Amino acid sequence: MSKKITITAAAALPLALLLAGCAGASADPGASGDAGSGEVVRIGVVGAGDPYWETYKEAAAAEGIEIELVDFSEYTQPNPALSADELDLNQFQHVIYLATYNVASSDDLQPIGATAIYPLGLYSSQYESVEDIPEGATVAVPNDESNQARGLLVLQSAGLIELKDGGSIFSTVADVEPSSKVKVEALDAALTATSLPDVAAAIINNDFVEDAGLSFEDAIAVDDPSDPNALPYINIFAARAEDADNPTYLKLVEIYQNTQEVLDGVQEASGGTAVFVDTAAEDLAASLTDVEEDIRATQ
Repeated sequence: MSKKITITAAAALPLALLLAGCAGASADPGASGDAGSGEVVRIGVVGAGDPYWETYKEAAAAEGIEIELVDFSEYTQPNPALSADELDLNQFQHVIYLATYNVASSDDLQPIGATAIYPLGLYSSQYESVEDIPEGATVAVPNDESNQARGLLVLQSAGLIELKDGGSIFSTVADVEPSSKVKVEALDAALTATSLPDVAAAIINNDFVEDAGLSFEDAIAVDDPSDPNALPYINIFAARAEDADNPTYLKLVEIYQNTQEVLDGVQEASGGTAVFVDTAAEDLAASLTDVEEDIRATQ
């Protein structure tokens, strides 16, 4: 097993997400609903076929809350559906993705609870630790904007590179300072894993790790989900702003966070990568505001 270090995460652009879908109109439960009131809560998700969603529905039903899951196949659809009152909640995105949507759509959807964060890792087939990577070596990162900045920040936290002005959610390979220990090459996200024989190390998206014959434990560096700077990567339940204090919706967050069978199912579906968090909604909202301001500052 490779020697592994944990490093600090920093904000980056949203992960390349998927989903498109359908959602019919539903009655608006309003902000005054009480947990266990018998109302049906419509939640937009990705991959409703994952077994843990059925476990979650059963756990909610035991508390008197009926859930209807609305499955989507593209990540572009659940937020507009929520804004249009076709959903009551959605749970598919992290804070950065929501911030990007809010700014682009002049919307004000809000996070009401945390679920998990999925660390991004640096892998090598030649070196067992970051310290072993020689000066002047080449390290690969994904070339898509949603993962490139985060990957660069992982490399910076590992001491392999320095980024102009300390790096940001908009950092690119062009921002790598010439004085950095290693050179950085941007490749298609699907190719960073297959590049390992030719580079010292590579940032590999979670979706491609096991396909490349690697395990998540092989990472020689990962970003740290417990660090405050990792807040933008936390996946969330989102609601309309007027429903942010709805007790039924907040109860559903608690059920997700506190039902071990649900967490076990999420962990299995994630290939063991999920790191569960219960970050307070007000902290998530503050992170959302910060990221939105950063995005607007670049426009």
